[in-house]
Amino acid sequence: MAEQRTLILGGARSGKSVAAERRLASEPDVLYVATGGDDSGDAEWAERVAKHQARRPASWGLAETIDLVPLLESSGPPMLIDCLTLWLSRTMDSLDVWSDLSRSDLVDQRIAELAGAWSGTSRVVVAVSNDIGSGVVPADAGTRLFRDLMGRLNTTISLASDQVLWTIAGRTLPLT
Repeated sequence: MAEQRTLILGGARSGKSVAAERRLASEPDVLYVATGGDDSGDAEWAERVAKHQARRPASWGLAETIDLVPLLESSGPPMLIDCLTLWLSRTMDSLDVWSDLSRSDLVDQRIAELAGAWSGTSRVVVAVSNDIGSGVVPADAGTRLFRDLMGRLNTTISLASDQVLWTIAGRTLPLT
């Protein structure tokens, strides 16, 4: 069984999702929370989703949502959230932040609400998130804001976690 609250960080295609699935593999009943949306019409996205689905046990449940707070506040089986990066992007979409960057304080409020629910959950929960802050400073203000919010989100959830893991090249290392 995983720690109560585990955050798994890493870069794109580092093995984060596989590491998260392994942490809960012995659990017959897991709620897999997909935050990416369906992005219908995008063949590459559909292929990614199909690969994730094929790896999961048939007994695991599925919720496709960015409304994580009610799930974290309810009792239930262990939960795997994949991923916080897509949660942030879709939250910014829903709050129309991309067209008005001054609305970023609304995202900070959602991050605080998520962190509160994360801290108080009675569930075992594992979340996946991308660490995107180690690269080049983005050229445009919207992408810089996303990078900065992603850093704040990861830091906030990390500090409220019992365990934080870093995944790189398929290897997962504990962060202390």
